[in-house]
Amino acid sequence: MTVSTLKPTLGTLHLWGLAVGLVISGEYFGWSYGWGTAGTLGFLVTTLMVAVMYTCFIFSFTELTTAIPNAGGPFAYSLRAFGVTGGMIAGLATLIEFVFAPPAIAMAIGAYLNVQYPSLDPRVAAIGAYIVFMTLNILGVSIAATFELVVTVLAVAELLVFMGVVAPGFSFSNFVLGGWAGSDTFSLPAISGIFAAIPFAIWFFLAIEGAAMAAEEAKDPKRTIPRAYVAGILTLVVLAIGVMIFAGGVGDWRALSNINDPLPQAMKAVVGNNSNWMHMLVWIGLFGLVASFHGIILGYSRQFFALARAGFLPPSLAKLSRFQTPHRAILAGGVVGILAILSDGLVNLQGMTLTAAMITMSVFGAIVMYIVSMLSLFKLRRSEPDLERSFRAPGYPIVPGIALVLAIVCLVAMVWFNLVICGIFLCLMAVGALFCKLVRGRGAVVAVAG
Repeated sequence: MTVSTLKPTLGTLHLWGLAVGLVISGEYFGWSYGWGTAGTLGFLVTTLMVAVMYTCFIFSFTELTTAIPNAGGPFAYSLRAFGVTGGMIAGLATLIEFVFAPPAIAMAIGAYLNVQYPSLDPRVAAIGAYIVFMTLNILGVSIAATFELVVTVLAVAELLVFMGVVAPGFSFSNFVLGGWAGSDTFSLPAISGIFAAIPFAIWFFLAIEGAAMAAEEAKDPKRTIPRAYVAGILTLVVLAIGVMIFAGGVGDWRALSNINDPLPQAMKAVVGNNSNWMHMLVWIGLFGLVASFHGIILGYSRQFFALARAGFLPPSLAKLSRFQTPHRAILAGGVVGILAILSDGLVNLQGMTLTAAMITMSVFGAIVMYIVSMLSLFKLRRSEPDLERSFRAPGYPIVPGIALVLAIVCLVAMVWFNLVICGIFLCLMAVGALFCKLVRGRGAVVAVAG
């Protein structure tokens, strides 16, 4: 079988843009559903716990990314550590994470556009976004990464502007009112809410690990990736805490807890409907959504590509276009996403909106992948002590151990509070495993080089 390879063209700044851009839509929407579950104070506790998990995870995950720079990311690490079964679990979980996140983001893009154009159907705008950004990804990774960097910088700047504009209207009393799952006091329901809100806190940081899937396209990945990851997680933690606190203190936070455009609505409470600041937030805010949407398309396509190249999916998905991009893999994920968007209003999962359900499904995939990745780190430290590691997880084994324990806590809590979606997730994993087994029966699995 001919093995396709990707061309290294990305530097540190591009990779930082990709790491932050993959995630930054999480600061614009999705997280506020956590307020409806845990209250502002309860969700702040959840977010701080998840921020610790992600910080420990990224410092540990970077060791794997630099030691095994492969487009498959977690799939490649787990395949090397645990063989076919481990690779398949990590690969399928990552696919679910990256394929189900874009429909949620696309629907938020539609909601933001609907603020400006009330007659525009959000679903039509969401499907249009898929068509535009799949095309851009197909045209070349250098073009795609440069675009990603530009929109990410604009999105970060806009979040800082948002905090500055709403600051005069901020009141700490607004933020803490009913802050423990709708109550003013810490109680058993507040504890339950803290754990139930985990998927929405994870949404603040979900997919930062996707930069690992651009490792084959990175210049000097052993140097550029650690810099991009460390700067990226610090950027995101500061933005997540800042946006959540400022948005929650400008009025009645309950009005923001079940919508796809919390930031424009929070700003309305301070500057009114017709302010230029308001219109700027809507338009530039779209850049944050676009940055994540565009970046995750790049991420899921590389996961499809790596699984196909290794013999787990049909080899046609590993074919490259004349622009040296995995165009068929890009289109495959797009089909799933568009079908999910078209199902909006037709499917009701545990009383959730489509956006909340897609977020929860994506987070299930992410958490399973985080657990397998940390187990791979521990396994490879024992089985391959001489593997070249230009970056080593600081505080080993404590730091990766914290990431692993918190990820397991998150998974247990998510299963407890989301049994229906958990069942669907397990079905998708089982069907995917059966499909991979059938495909593998037709050819050999390609080894992962370090």
